[in-house]
Amino acid sequence: MKFKIFVLTCLSVFIIQNSVKGQTPKLDPYNIVWTEQSKNASESMPLVGGDIGCNVWVEDGDILMYVQRSGSLSENGEYLKMGRIRIQLYPNPLTSNTSFKQELKLKDGFVEIVSIGENGDKKLNTRLKLWVEVNRPIVHVDVDANSEIEVVASYESWRTEKREIKDSPGRRERFTIFNLEGYRGEVFRVKDEIEFTDKGILFYHRNPEEKLVPDILIKQQGLGASADKIYDDIKNRTFGGLLLGEGFVNAGNGKGKYEITPFKSWKIKSKTPRKKHQIAIVTHIDQTETIEKWKNQLFKSANSSLENSQKLFEKTITWWHQFWDRSHIMIFPENADPSNPIWQMSRNYQLFRYQLGGNVYGEYPTKFNGGNLIFDPVLVAEKFKYEPDWRQWGGAVHTAQNQRLLYWPMLKAGDFDAILPQFELYRKGLPAAEARVKKHFGHDGAVFSEYMSASGVALGSGWGWEGNGHRGRGKEIPFGDPLATGARGYNSFAEAGVMANQSVAYHWESQVEHAYMILEYHRFSGRDITQYMPFIKAALLFFDEHYQLRQKMRNGKALDEEGKLVIYPSTSCESYRGANNPTDIIAGLKACLQSMLVLDEKYVSVDEKKYCAEYLQRVPDFAFDEVDGLRIIKPAKKWLKEDNLELPQFYPLFPFDQFKLGDEELQTFKNTYKLAPPYRKGTIISWHQDGIFFARMGMTNEAADYNTKKLQDSPRRFPTFWGPGHDWVPDHNWGGSGMIGLQEMLMQTNGKQILLFPAWPKEWNVDFKLNAPYETTVEATLKNGELIKLKVTPEFRKKDVVIHFK
Repeated sequence: MKFKIFVLTCLSVFIIQNSVKGQTPKLDPYNIVWTEQSKNASESMPLVGGDIGCNVWVEDGDILMYVQRSGSLSENGEYLKMGRIRIQLYPNPLTSNTSFKQELKLKDGFVEIVSIGENGDKKLNTRLKLWVEVNRPIVHVDVDANSEIEVVASYESWRTEKREIKDSPGRRERFTIFNLEGYRGEVFRVKDEIEFTDKGILFYHRNPEEKLVPDILIKQQGLGASADKIYDDIKNRTFGGLLLGEGFVNAGNGKGKYEITPFKSWKIKSKTPRKKHQIAIVTHIDQTETIEKWKNQLFKSANSSLENSQKLFEKTITWWHQFWDRSHIMIFPENADPSNPIWQMSRNYQLFRYQLGGNVYGEYPTKFNGGNLIFDPVLVAEKFKYEPDWRQWGGAVHTAQNQRLLYWPMLKAGDFDAILPQFELYRKGLPAAEARVKKHFGHDGAVFSEYMSASGVALGSGWGWEGNGHRGRGKEIPFGDPLATGARGYNSFAEAGVMANQSVAYHWESQVEHAYMILEYHRFSGRDITQYMPFIKAALLFFDEHYQLRQKMRNGKALDEEGKLVIYPSTSCESYRGANNPTDIIAGLKACLQSMLVLDEKYVSVDEKKYCAEYLQRVPDFAFDEVDGLRIIKPAKKWLKEDNLELPQFYPLFPFDQFKLGDEELQTFKNTYKLAPPYRKGTIISWHQDGIFFARMGMTNEAADYNTKKLQDSPRRFPTFWGPGHDWVPDHNWGGSGMIGLQEMLMQTNGKQILLFPAWPKEWNVDFKLNAPYETTVEATLKNGELIKLKVTPEFRKKDVVIHFK
């Protein structure tokens, strides 16, 4: 029956019990402290919480803050900021001749700015506390001075007029709405609405009735008959908020230019000078039938935004303490040395996890290319002369091969709530993904674009626009036509139902990987995955149905002479195009089907397990070869064209767990890496994941060297604002791949086994707490080469722990 769619030997084992109750790790040494103001937004500090990300910096005595929230999507699918906030103090203690300190207090999750200046013959001591409520989408700025001061708060916007977003030679303005790059028609963005009210400054963007996304994509891909089933996350969407202050009044308008972008401002000021001031940015996002309903919801939130502020702040701090209690990795914690790259590595692991923790409750995943923390693109590189919302690979699309690297480390970190926004993309997109398969291929299952959106339709610019030219689809050929080899691209032949983009046309591995991630989420956390099972089953069913049908169209037989699927045309990652039986997909199918066979019958029925077992037998074997007398694993059985820089032949190690330390085949992977082309290995930036593979192969020295470089301080002021690499700043898939590499050096899990220190230098002192499968946590301290603490919860899981030092 098909799916219903809806102890390594000779190792010492030490179990040293520690009965001390878990406490929040000592994170103060990891606080980031600046004693000089910033030059511009590129020297900003992240402030995050719930689903909001803020860039905070002090420039020329003004406190500035970009605010961005998950779900702020325009009618074109642009991912826009809420705006920029500017706070000014009078008299201003933040002058050039004052003492100054800006500090990210990591354990408590807030930013503090302290300054001591002069006010006549008196010292003017001022403390600003900036924090984001975790459970409500509200940003707070609390001002506390030892003398009475006035405060002006400004809302600054560059989106004050309707404007056309164009592509032109040498200028890729539409790259920030990647779906519509190359679209032959006009693309306009309506202006934001901003006005004074009796409560403060109201600002919002409401998507108009006539919009391009996903409507134009549904038409482009011939899915009109299924339009009512396709998730529309753009219709009636309104995002914005209210800037208000306790005892603040209208202070008029202004205008100016920040970097290259003109802006207009709306100002409120304290009615009278006081020692204490409270300011809040209350945000709201919803898809309401009317703007009045949206405003009513916002004002209701605003009415209580400044009440019980201290209690709410304490609740926020408590949440962050609980977040840090879940897990940590601290190297040489007894000797904080910011100049030591090894110490930096664990500090930056914590800092980057903080950034990811700022979208725990996001409607959408943290984008790999900057999350909620991007700043003016001209500060990334001078050639990017665009507005502050612009980023490469932008908009309401999430590149799956990059996104996955932000979400795999959340399993061992224990951030099971933060991982859900990534899964939701696939749950919401399933109806369109199934409709695409039925419409274009005539069978069951679901297929997802590598560039994922919540609607589930394919990326518009990847599908290709009619005719030739920039991102042109070229000539469409029928499904199954022999010309469809997987090695062609734009302005050539595009197979019906398949994107024209040569990099990802047949790159469907990511749906298998995310299915496996959900299965591993269940294995780690024990949490219910009922709502995701229809996606998992449809994602797997697709490959069985699709490639049996293709093979039957070729020679009348559904399987090859060995009774195996022929997975062609396909691609192995983006690198090996026109691939036959790609290694990454084979590993993914094996991993998922093996996991399905051991799931409770609540999720997979007896008949479905029988189908899984039969399907597993049809999955092709990995392709091996011999080069210079050494056995290697190939990226696919064969392929037609090479491009890009990936190493999909290592996916059987990570993420798909088909081999483990102690297996004889590990030498094959070492040979494969040794013989890989130089341009495919050793790169540190962005999504490159050699450090993960080194750890999985037990190559301790190589893993230590690579991951130290991966997680060392960025060249920017904030240590974890890496990039742009291949993508953008801050480069979140850079940080995510570094987190995974460090975790894998410390702990690897296979089945019930928990292998500790599989690729860890014994001379590196470390204290860590990580999560393992079956609702298990492992806490350990290694000092001077000896394990001095090991606590496993629940205790009965200690029998599954193996300590491995090379």
